[in-house]
Amino acid sequence: MFLRALSFVALTLSLSQTEARVGSTFTAAVYEHHPVLNPQPWLSSSRLAALQHMKKNLDVFEEQAALAAQQGARILVFPEDGLQGFNFSRSSISSYLESVPDPQQETWNPCTEPGRHSDTEVLQRLSCMARRNGLYLVANMADTQPCPLSSDPSSSCPPDGHWQFNTNVVFSSEGVLVARYHKNNLYFEAAFDAPPRPEVITFETPFAGKFGLITCFDILFDKPTLTLLEQGVRQLILPAAWMNQLPLLDLIQFQRAFSLGTNITLLSPNIRSDELIMTGSGIYWPSGAVYHHAQLGDPEEGKLLVASVPVLEPLGQTSEIDFSSTSGYCRRDGCPAMPPHFTSTMMHDPFKFVLLSDPEGELSVCDGAFCCHLQYTLSPQGVSKELHALGVFAGTHTVNGRYAVQVCAVVRCAGSDPGSCGQEVDRADTRVDFVLAGQFGTKHVFPSVLASRMVLQQPENLERTAEGRVTMRHSNMSAGLVTACLYGRLYHLDRDGQDG
Repeated sequence: MFLRALSFVALTLSLSQTEARVGSTFTAAVYEHHPVLNPQPWLSSSRLAALQHMKKNLDVFEEQAALAAQQGARILVFPEDGLQGFNFSRSSISSYLESVPDPQQETWNPCTEPGRHSDTEVLQRLSCMARRNGLYLVANMADTQPCPLSSDPSSSCPPDGHWQFNTNVVFSSEGVLVARYHKNNLYFEAAFDAPPRPEVITFETPFAGKFGLITCFDILFDKPTLTLLEQGVRQLILPAAWMNQLPLLDLIQFQRAFSLGTNITLLSPNIRSDELIMTGSGIYWPSGAVYHHAQLGDPEEGKLLVASVPVLEPLGQTSEIDFSSTSGYCRRDGCPAMPPHFTSTMMHDPFKFVLLSDPEGELSVCDGAFCCHLQYTLSPQGVSKELHALGVFAGTHTVNGRYAVQVCAVVRCAGSDPGSCGQEVDRADTRVDFVLAGQFGTKHVFPSVLASRMVLQQPENLERTAEGRVTMRHSNMSAGLVTACLYGRLYHLDRDGQDG
């Protein structure tokens, strides 16, 4: 288990205006929680049993809220599913549900007005927690709403006549319920409904301005995440229960990449569970990060992270730039001679790879018209001989979610066989100086450099052009390279033939 801080001092981003109000900061906290779980979530239980179960997790939240407040935190975020856990059916979660009022329609302080709404014991406890510790508090819980929704009277109803939502709730430092967000992009969550229309929810704070709310799997999709960004929101909150998958989608890796690629602050705690491969939490902003990732063999326990974060000025509203071209970084006749490529599965997708077979060199590899280009120098450490490869994929990912991507990635292969390229590995000794580039059909490209033992590294330089060319340079690594990645999301292609 370790806690790390990143400081980005040589980063060039041609993205948006720089941080405003230099010197103005706020203290944020996130808590990676090892939850007490219901051992039989598929069985229905009484309301009393559900409350007794959630009390065990709420007691931990109470302790962490006090610790965060002692360290000056103005806002504290708990992870997704941190109160009740996972793997409920639609019926078995019923005793855990509370009806969360819409803060846009009424102002309510559950701590000081507990009698206004019945069966809201969890809301009351969270409200009093925020009020007692004088901080904004974000938690995730199970919410039920009648049909039709008051906020969407024309919406259809589930067959059983009511809605069940995976829900983020936000309380002010006085305990007032100030925001409610229903998760839009569910990940195998039989207990919950997606809302009939994506919700775009923000809330204001006196210390840092506006925050937007999303949950876990939402970060990979356009609604509501992209909508919030297009509205100029620069501070997002992401409670997560994220199952990590290397080489490209370990949570701290993608959290950092998303913060860099969008020039925003991201507050994101994860669940801690060895069985479900869940760990990795952080506080990220354009010029730095504080994060945590448990290592194999570490005890399963929670971790509180606290960081001083610069306040970011909101940007003006933006509109989607049309980068619908799928032209490659270089035309085939203008690229360096391409060595023979091979196909290997990475992240369940058929990547085309070329090996970094020389101590230094220049390589290109294409998937159709989309090409990735690499200049590199390898610096092996010790006697171990490692294999690295440059991979490319352009297409629609269809396993455990459907979304269109263009990806350029340098990865350490798991073994000496090229067929091992793309397999999960988190250790590496060979350091790599590189320039990785591609011309993407989207402006939404998320850069990351992951070193051995889950250490995030800061790219020395990131550049992008209006035409979609993205270049990432990095050298002088402090540890071996596991993955260097430019992960492009083509949101506009998700809607073409999407089936889930």
